[in-house]
Amino acid sequence: MRAVIIGNSAAALAAAESFRLLDRASELTLLSVEPGPAYSRVLLPYYLRGLLPRERLFIRDRDDYQALGAQSRFGCAVTRVDDTRRTVSLADGTTLPWDRLLVATGARPVLPRVPDLEGPGLHTLWTLKDADGLLPELLPGRRAVFIGSGFVSLQAAWAANARGLRVTVLEALRRVLPKVLDEAGSAMLEAAMRAHGVDVRCAVGIERVGRSPTGTSARPEAAGAAPLRVVLSCEDPNLDADLVVVGAGVRPDLSFLAGTAVRYEAGGIPVDERMSTGVPGIYAAGDAALGPSVFGEAHAAHALWPTAVEQGKVAGANMAGGARAYPGSLNMNVAELFGLTVASMGRFQEGGDPAEEAVVEQDPRAGRYVKILYREGVPLGAVVLGGPEDLGVLAALRPRIRIRAGRPERLEPAHPFRGLHRTLALQGLRR
Repeated sequence: MRAVIIGNSAAALAAAESFRLLDRASELTLLSVEPGPAYSRVLLPYYLRGLLPRERLFIRDRDDYQALGAQSRFGCAVTRVDDTRRTVSLADGTTLPWDRLLVATGARPVLPRVPDLEGPGLHTLWTLKDADGLLPELLPGRRAVFIGSGFVSLQAAWAANARGLRVTVLEALRRVLPKVLDEAGSAMLEAAMRAHGVDVRCAVGIERVGRSPTGTSARPEAAGAAPLRVVLSCEDPNLDADLVVVGAGVRPDLSFLAGTAVRYEAGGIPVDERMSTGVPGIYAAGDAALGPSVFGEAHAAHALWPTAVEQGKVAGANMAGGARAYPGSLNMNVAELFGLTVASMGRFQEGGDPAEEAVVEQDPRAGRYVKILYREGVPLGAVVLGGPEDLGVLAALRPRIRIRAGRPERLEPAHPFRGLHRTLALQGLRR
């Protein structure tokens, strides 16, 4: 049998390892558009802040691929999948046959529909190449504008702020991190950002990004160069900037599946509990997949590292002839931002259901906010802002949400989490 995995990150690696646990004999090929071994995107902001050297970003080396008995082909883009002939076509003209195929290509940044959003000084932060391009631009005194206030954008903004840049964050909605925090949590994070000197502007639109003919760059080697100008569609004054970072979300690129029987949409490929696309022999996992959730949703999008790992394990086992079922994803986000540990999990927004009860514990002076949402005594989700030790609340609640168990006896767990490594452990990034 010939198994081909398109991808080289969390879902792809977990699938390859799971496949090999059941099948050591079949051919296994990993195809990646990235130029080398896998690294952790979650760690890129720590690299930008100078907390991790570049070599510590990598989670696999070439020997790991050899130990799997896998042929790894880096720097190659898949241009077409033929589900009739069962082949994969690559940009270099190569065609590979397959009997089992996994689509684990992840996602890529989505650029908002803003004119002139390209050219020198404009960045995204999703790949190591992006981070390598952005890092030399983070010089003290420069002006940086961040479009969007999702996790990726805010972590990049924090890195710029920590390196002495003058930072402005623009958000089209009414508050920062609107998909991850409730209103109280957003307000607390926004206050922390302002305390760090960040200019936060919510409910603002952007008409275009152009070049200012009068400004100067703070980079000595570029003295006299015209910086960028962000033209806002509101009464706020326009912003001159030396660099603009766009963090307006991500979306999978599945154009190579055009013409196949695989059904896909903007958010990903709908899959069942076996990670099957419904087309014999073709599976999907990770950010490219829309899979079951613990709340009964058939096709939910949870672009999270732990979800990708779990889905990859299921897909890899079933590609090898196993019979594993995915229990459903639980959305969970964890990050360190502007001196706060910021996290959420599950459903934490009240929906007007009289059976719902929100339990809140907060201490604004200590910078701590914990909210747990229950329905009939069963936890649905939580929001946590505070120190790393407060992440233990999520660790205590996560299994209870999965099995619909009752509330814990107390909010404070007996096993606090401390520091970056514990944060990464909760996300499933460290073994």
